[in-house]
Amino acid sequence: MKISNKEEHILVCLSESPSNENVIRTAAQMAEAFHGSFTAIFVETSDYDATTYEEDKKKLQTNMRLAQKLGAAIEIIYGDDIPFQIAEFARLSAVTKIVIGRSHPLRGRFFRKMTLTEQLLTNISDLDVYIIPESSSSAVSFQNKKRKRTVTFSMQDILKCIGILVLASCFGYVFYELGFAEANIITVYVLAVLLISVVVVNRIYSVMASVVSVLIFNFLFTEPRYTLRAYDQGYPVTFLIMFIAAFLTGTLATKLKNNAKQSAGSAFRTKILFDTNQMFQKAKDKEEIMSVTAKQLIKMLRKDIVIYFVGSNGLEEPIVFPVDEERPTGIYTSEKEQAVAAWVFQHNKHAGKTTGTMPDASCRYLAIRINDVVYGVVGIAMGEQAMDAFENSIVLSILGECALALENQKNAKEKEEAVILAKNEQLRANLLRSISHDLRTPLTSISGNASNLLSNGISFDEATKKTLYQDIYDDSMWLINLVENLLSVTRLEEGRLNLNISAELVDEVVKEALSHVNRLKTEHTITVENREEFLLAKMDARLIVQVIINIVDNAIKYTQKGSHIQIKMGKKENLAVISIADDGPGISDENKKHVFDMFFSGAKKIADSRRSLGLGLALCKSIINSHGGEITVKDNIPHGTVFTFTLQAEEVQLHE
Repeated sequence: MKISNKEEHILVCLSESPSNENVIRTAAQMAEAFHGSFTAIFVETSDYDATTYEEDKKKLQTNMRLAQKLGAAIEIIYGDDIPFQIAEFARLSAVTKIVIGRSHPLRGRFFRKMTLTEQLLTNISDLDVYIIPESSSSAVSFQNKKRKRTVTFSMQDILKCIGILVLASCFGYVFYELGFAEANIITVYVLAVLLISVVVVNRIYSVMASVVSVLIFNFLFTEPRYTLRAYDQGYPVTFLIMFIAAFLTGTLATKLKNNAKQSAGSAFRTKILFDTNQMFQKAKDKEEIMSVTAKQLIKMLRKDIVIYFVGSNGLEEPIVFPVDEERPTGIYTSEKEQAVAAWVFQHNKHAGKTTGTMPDASCRYLAIRINDVVYGVVGIAMGEQAMDAFENSIVLSILGECALALENQKNAKEKEEAVILAKNEQLRANLLRSISHDLRTPLTSISGNASNLLSNGISFDEATKKTLYQDIYDDSMWLINLVENLLSVTRLEEGRLNLNISAELVDEVVKEALSHVNRLKTEHTITVENREEFLLAKMDARLIVQVIINIVDNAIKYTQKGSHIQIKMGKKENLAVISIADDGPGISDENKKHVFDMFFSGAKKIADSRRSLGLGLALCKSIINSHGGEITVKDNIPHGTVFTFTLQAEEVQLHE
């Protein structure tokens, strides 16, 4: 037996019919039974707004809300061929079953027209179509309501029609006097009907204009003139053709106008969604995301918007985004309104104005949510009229995009915090590992030398004692320098390093630093060159001394005995430039990329086999950056390394 893994996709067709509720519930039960997805579709035709009662629109909205409540994804498509649109959607969306209500046959005077259900079955051959019968009472009520529809006339549209027909008659009279053929005059009236179809709202005007234009043509331009009689036997055919041409032209123009209006509305809604998505991608925090949501809803609905953020203890205080800044908004933040918003947050459902829950509120409240997670609540100030189905669909889409953006922002923040936590943990682990390995040698040396002095000090000569004392001192100074670097790094990482900036002579700072460098400096040649007679720079002298000590100590440790270390000072524009160069083996290009990274010490061992913790240069970079300067490393020609850093120069003022 072959088992299909294809997921069931149930499609239900929405309408304003009273029996549509039963159809929706049946489709929802099928989707639940088959464990499949559930979609509710409505096809908006070009004349939907013009031919549909407000009562029917409200019923359609009720049916849409029911479908959404039962778990359906609402889809609205556009087109005049409803069966074809449903069939195409089913094909493109991988629908497996369609649920639709039974349509009543439309009987003409001479022939029977195919029902919507029959047309749909003709368009679909490979899908299961379930036709749900409706109760007779619902059908009669629906059919009777359809018959009661009336046309509302507008005096403004009537005047437009009269004006266009009068103008057409004037042009026709001019053509008649100029001897033009009757076909040209007929064309003028066809054009008039076309214009009437474009400028008026209701389709009935174009039908009436078609009849009236035939009568006017008969009255003004056929023999005998100024009567409704016609001598020529061919005129009735001419009148009929003229009427048909005018009627078809007017009908097509009306359809095109409605299609254009529908397309414009669809394009506007698409642009709203596209712009909203783009703005969400650029938003930096939840406040900006919520602000974008409110502004886009105002742009589309022209209604005041209220936003509630979700805090640790529930909803925070509401933020109102009014359409008119001068309009009072206190009504939207009352205790009653906040209670409705809190209910929406707790129950994850819609409530407020135009809904069945707390309908006496001033706003309709909707949750900004993804599944069961609510990220906020939005309130839309409603008038007496509810949002139509299409506005409601776009609002839900915007809120869905908002919830997704908030979730992405939350995930990004959590990821960033996790990265920082991991970095801190790695820093702590590296520090402990480095300390445990790299402090053992100097501490062992200190304790060993001290033990020798205590046990055998009497038998040592003065030269041996001096050597042991010097080793203890050097190792102690190394540890002190290490602790100082650790404390400085900690302060920099925590932002607690306070800079005492003042104008200092660079010469004096370098001299002070050289007096504290490694005792092994006597084994190297250190020279200082100052290109300026007086070079002042803004600095915290204590920290810059530490920078110079670290760089010079590195040069001493990683170069051979007898190497040359040169310190140069100069000024470039408004910067004091200090460079420290050596002629040692240099640093590889690969290591240059990481030389300022914390805990990076390269692959080389220093002369006394004590590996550096790799804090010195990282600390130098942090100190120089905190001064607003820059530190770099490059090769020294022909060999060696040059470290260069900059500080803000200070103008020298000489008082004579």
